[in-house]
Amino acid sequence: MQKDTKSKIIRRLKLIEGQVRGLQKMVENDVYCIDVITQTSAVKQALSNVEDVLLENHLGHCVFHQVQSGQLKKAKEEIIKVYKLKRK
Repeated sequence: MQKDTKSKIIRRLKLIEGQVRGLQKMVENDVYCIDVITQTSAVKQALSNVEDVLLENHLGHCVFHQVQSGQLKKAKEEIIKVYKLKRK
């Protein structure tokens, strides 16, 4: 993984970690349910964004290098795996 991509992902994950801690405090403090759900939705979206960066990196680098080195079967399997994971 490229250094800048890795840094970006780590930064995003640390932000998500803070969001999750905030959620815990919201529940402990009996915050209105809809407000908690709104924040859980934001956390899910943030995780989805991290996933998108990881998948883009994987396809753009790992799978690309597999194709370049003639590992077409492995590349095809990886693309299908990424597709199935993203559909979930």
